[in-house]
Amino acid sequence: MIIKKMHDMGIRSEHAYTAAVASIGLSIFTWLGSVKVEPGSHADLARADRWGIFVGEWAPTFFGLGVALSQHEQQDGTLAASVHELREQKAG
Repeated sequence: MIIKKMHDMGIRSEHAYTAAVASIGLSIFTWLGSVKVEPGSHADLARADRWGIFVGEWAPTFFGLGVALSQHEQQDGTLAASVHELREQKAG
Protein backbone atom coordinates (compact mmCIF):
# COMPACT_ATOMS: atom_id res chain seq x y z
CA MET A 1 0.00 0.00 0.00
CA ILE A 2 2.69 2.52 0.96
CA ILE A 3 4.78 1.71 -2.11
CA LYS A 4 1.75 2.16 -4.38
CA LYS A 5 0.99 5.53 -2.75
CA MET A 6 4.60 6.62 -3.22
CA HIS A 7 4.43 5.51 -6.86
CA ASP A 8 1.16 7.38 -7.36
CA MET A 9 2.80 10.53 -5.92
CA GLY A 10 5.46 10.29 -8.64
CA ILE A 11 8.28 8.84 -6.54
CA ARG A 12 10.21 6.32 -8.64
CA SER A 13 12.93 3.80 -7.88
CA GLU A 14 15.59 6.06 -9.36
CA HIS A 15 14.63 8.76 -6.85
CA ALA A 16 15.15 6.35 -3.95
CA TYR A 17 18.48 5.14 -5.37
CA THR A 18 19.64 8.74 -5.81
CA ALA A 19 18.66 9.51 -2.22
CA ALA A 20 20.63 6.46 -1.04
CA VAL A 21 23.80 7.52 -2.83
CA ALA A 22 23.33 11.11 -1.64
CA SER A 23 22.96 9.93 1.96
CA ILE A 24 26.28 8.09 1.71
CA GLY A 25 27.95 11.30 0.52
CA LEU A 26 26.13 13.34 3.16
CA SER A 27 27.32 10.89 5.81
CA ILE A 28 30.94 11.48 4.85
CA PHE A 29 30.41 15.24 4.57
CA THR A 30 28.66 15.35 7.98
CA TRP A 31 31.43 13.39 9.63
CA LEU A 32 34.19 15.52 8.12
CA GLY A 33 32.33 18.73 8.92
CA SER A 34 31.69 17.71 12.50
CA VAL A 35 35.32 16.74 13.05
CA LYS A 36 36.52 20.10 11.71
CA VAL A 37 33.98 22.15 13.68
CA GLU A 38 34.65 20.40 16.96
CA PRO A 39 38.34 19.50 17.04
CA GLY A 40 40.03 18.48 20.21
CA SER A 41 38.68 15.98 22.65
CA HIS A 42 37.72 12.35 22.23
CA ALA A 43 34.07 13.26 22.99
CA ASP A 44 34.01 15.57 19.96
CA LEU A 45 35.27 12.77 17.71
CA ALA A 46 32.62 10.43 19.15
CA ARG A 47 29.90 12.98 18.36
CA ALA A 48 31.18 13.29 14.78
CA ASP A 49 31.14 9.51 14.47
CA ARG A 50 27.55 9.32 15.73
CA TRP A 51 26.35 11.95 13.23
CA GLY A 52 28.11 10.21 10.35
CA ILE A 53 26.66 6.84 11.35
CA PHE A 54 23.16 8.31 11.85
CA VAL A 55 23.06 9.79 8.36
CA GLY A 56 24.75 6.70 6.89
CA GLU A 57 21.95 4.51 8.22
CA TRP A 58 19.52 6.17 5.81
CA ALA A 59 21.17 4.58 2.76
CA PRO A 60 19.90 1.00 3.31
CA THR A 61 16.37 2.31 3.85
CA PHE A 62 16.47 4.27 0.59
CA PHE A 63 17.97 1.29 -1.27
CA GLY A 64 15.18 -0.92 0.14
CA LEU A 65 12.53 1.55 -0.98
CA GLY A 66 14.19 1.66 -4.40
CA VAL A 67 13.97 -2.12 -4.72
CA ALA A 68 10.32 -2.14 -3.60
CA LEU A 69 9.46 0.66 -6.01
CA SER A 70 11.32 -1.11 -8.81
CA GLN A 71 9.32 -4.28 -8.22
CA HIS A 72 6.10 -2.28 -8.24
CA GLU A 73 7.18 -0.55 -11.46
CA GLN A 74 7.88 -3.93 -13.07
CA GLN A 75 4.41 -5.17 -12.14
CA ASP A 76 2.83 -1.89 -13.19
CA GLY A 77 4.72 -1.78 -16.49
CA THR A 78 6.21 1.64 -15.79
CA LEU A 79 9.80 0.58 -15.07
CA ALA A 80 11.14 1.60 -18.49
CA ALA A 81 9.18 4.83 -18.64
CA SER A 82 10.80 8.04 -17.51
CA VAL A 83 9.16 10.40 -15.07
CA HIS A 84 8.60 12.88 -17.89
CA GLU A 85 6.85 10.25 -20.02
CA LEU A 86 4.61 9.27 -17.11
CA ARG A 87 3.60 12.89 -16.52
CA GLU A 88 2.69 13.23 -20.20
CA GLN A 89 0.58 10.07 -20.00
CA LYS A 90 -1.24 11.36 -16.91
CA ALA A 91 -1.89 14.75 -18.52
CA GLY A 92 -3.11 13.21 -21.77
